[in-house]
Amino acid sequence: MSVRSSEKEPPSGRNPIVIFLGFLLLGAALALLFFGRDLFTGGSGDGPATVGEAEVTVLEQVSELPSITSNTDQSPPTSGSRSGLLVGDQAYDFTLSDLDGNPVSLANFRGQPVIVNFWATWCAPCRIEMPELQEAFEKYKGDGLVILALDQDEPVDVARSYFYDEMDLTFTPLQDEGSAIATTYGSFGVLPSTFFIDSDGIVQAIHRGPLTLGQIEGYLADILVETS
Repeated sequence: MSVRSSEKEPPSGRNPIVIFLGFLLLGAALALLFFGRDLFTGGSGDGPATVGEAEVTVLEQVSELPSITSNTDQSPPTSGSRSGLLVGDQAYDFTLSDLDGNPVSLANFRGQPVIVNFWATWCAPCRIEMPELQEAFEKYKGDGLVILALDQDEPVDVARSYFYDEMDLTFTPLQDEGSAIATTYGSFGVLPSTFFIDSDGIVQAIHRGPLTLGQIEGYLADILVETS
């Protein structure tokens, strides 16, 4: 009878830990061979880079943010300047056609409080606020209030049917073809947007989104004071 040895046979394969360490050392050697200079000099070749130098390098790659300041010029912004209006700015003048083709200019209402509203027939929030604007107009038109409602690049018949027949509005609708004035005022794609302009032509408030009568009256308190 043969006796089986109790001693374990040595493994025939190589230890995987040894193989892993071998590849790790090989990779480290190749990194030192090809990139050793950059690793110790920061890639400049002029000596080790300090933390301060690294921070300056990163900051130099960040573009300076443009500053936004109040614009009191009545003319629209030129190419490369800040677009849109801020509270305290002089409102940019414009001349647009009403739904009957008659020209209407913002400058014609200097000395009166003016609400400039940007809207469209497809804008659901605009539909919500239109009756609120109508109620405010009826309540304060005796104080000289003017509401100019700039429809955004829609056919005249579409705007007319919505404004007069469906919503029964009596303030002034204008055609903003190509949304040119909305872009100049900084309201393109943000409907509804409303600008409250005092009798001197200064923007006193800007509201994004639908308005309630209470909000309208709160804003009017600042632009009706000289004419009430």
